[in-house]
Amino acid sequence: MTSAATLAPAAERDPLTGLPGLEAARERLDRWAGELPVHGLLLSLSRLSAINLAYGDSTGDAAIAEAASRLLHFATGEFDGPWFAARLGGASFLLLAREPLSRERWELIASGLADAIARPITGLISGAGSTLRLSPRLALLRALPGESAESLLDRLGQTMATLERRGGRRLLWADGEVVKPGHSAARLEAELLKAIDRSEIEVLFQPQFALDPRSGATGALTGAEALARWNHPKLGRIGGGALFAIAERTDYIVQLSQQIARQALAQAAQWEQPWRLSLNVTSADLALPDYAAWLLETVAKSGFPVDRLTLEVTEQALIGDIMAVSVQLEALARAGVRVALDDFGAGFCNFRYLKLLPLYYLKLDRSMVDGIVGDARDLAVLRAIVAMARALGLEVIAEGVEDEPQLALVAREGCAAVQGFIRAYPMSATEFLAFAAG
Repeated sequence: MTSAATLAPAAERDPLTGLPGLEAARERLDRWAGELPVHGLLLSLSRLSAINLAYGDSTGDAAIAEAASRLLHFATGEFDGPWFAARLGGASFLLLAREPLSRERWELIASGLADAIARPITGLISGAGSTLRLSPRLALLRALPGESAESLLDRLGQTMATLERRGGRRLLWADGEVVKPGHSAARLEAELLKAIDRSEIEVLFQPQFALDPRSGATGALTGAEALARWNHPKLGRIGGGALFAIAERTDYIVQLSQQIARQALAQAAQWEQPWRLSLNVTSADLALPDYAAWLLETVAKSGFPVDRLTLEVTEQALIGDIMAVSVQLEALARAGVRVALDDFGAGFCNFRYLKLLPLYYLKLDRSMVDGIVGDARDLAVLRAIVAMARALGLEVIAEGVEDEPQLALVAREGCAAVQGFIRAYPMSATEFLAFAAG
């Protein structure tokens, strides 16, 4: 697999989002000019001016930073080949992917990204109705043979201008067409339900490693996080971001999440080593009053030791009745399940969660790691988070580590474990066992 291409050197990154800027985008496009296929999308946040007027520019800036974080998270789960994300200025972002994608799949990815950006944002404003929603619009294209960076960016800009004149639509191709009618959204949703019923969703395992603070290197393999993808017979591989976006639109998200949990537990039960398994939990899962009982029963049936299970919870999954969620997680913690607060630093974490939830780990978002080598402020933030975690008796897992200098720093600063492309990509159950044995 090819490593995801995301960030420029610290000096070239946008200080608000950490993303490269317009010049870096032009350079990347020029570099990829002779390496088709290249797919591009321009994302614009149409309601940002209203947010700035209502709540101030600082809230608008925070919303832009959150959108950038969501874009990075979504892209990380979607692409096998190289990709690149940039902030072009204001509330506009560029996403490029250099891998074979059908027209339908690129539109599906764009739609899933739009759904991810449009989810409620908490923690930016206070009072009743204390959530914000962004309204993304996306212009899509496939690069033409020999097309220059200026031409590609110009086509995306003109398409966005057309889209903004057409109220009510959020996606538009540069040629004005939409997805082929032979594969409608309704058909895709029906196919997903069948795929869930037939257990056709593949579970991948992203290895996790202990860190040695003395050597600044990885130690033993400690376990893996379970991820999902759907190998669609016509559209190709659909990653976790788009997959869950489809499931969320159709109210299949609980069925999908539960199937992934059952499959992952059954496969992990075959592990001969005492590795830990991490499962992601959704807001729909936690909204079920009997979720804790269901999970414990499922773990027992699988034969996987409950005290080797970690449940990863994002702030997004905690939107709702936090006290009811806390009760469920407490029941799981008493049974031996460890709870991790995932994507820490990606959003605007309510520190009340650190008091209310039975946490064992803080799992650092990749944005907390990206700039630590070249930016003293980023390193200071990492040190502050690790110090806070240590004071609360929590272990820190660093996610998204992609180079040796980052790895050395997160180890020496006291992170307990690491997960990232520097050591291993997500892999099938068979590949995971072969990797562990090798």
